[in-house]
Amino acid sequence: MNIQEPKYTVYTDGACSGNPGPGGWGAVIIDHVGKRHEISGAFQKTTNNRMELIAVIKALEMIPINKEVYITTDSQYVVNAVHKDWLSAWQDRNWRNAQKKPVANRDLWERFLKLLKTHKARFEWIRGHTGHTENERCDQLAVQSYSQGPFQIDDGYGSGGLW
Repeated sequence: MNIQEPKYTVYTDGACSGNPGPGGWGAVIIDHVGKRHEISGAFQKTTNNRMELIAVIKALEMIPINKEVYITTDSQYVVNAVHKDWLSAWQDRNWRNAQKKPVANRDLWERFLKLLKTHKARFEWIRGHTGHTENERCDQLAVQSYSQGPFQIDDGYGSGGLW
């Protein structure tokens, strides 16, 4: 008998009111026994891409290491960084993009990479705002967060012109 390792399913979204502007992120985590967890947060001034990344990071931080994780997001930015191997290319070029400019959101990408090394993560992109129940819930969490707070300071936003 082949016993499969417990799996976690994660849905994420990020949103901003203005870009940059107040931002929020939301995630739904369904753990290995099927229990649902919702997490979210807000920042005073940030960007949509930063919120998309933070949502994935915060979700991965909640999951025990060495677990299989299926992440569904409407962020092409996040999914393409993994599927198109932008992350390796950026590292190979000393965190420069194809235009030889500093990679935006390096602080978050470095955090993201550390987490990817501790999980068996698979990413799936879905189109946002098309009625996908969990994606819509994540969007509601993100919007509610930036609408109501409490707000954190996004120390990485704007640092060194890397946003």
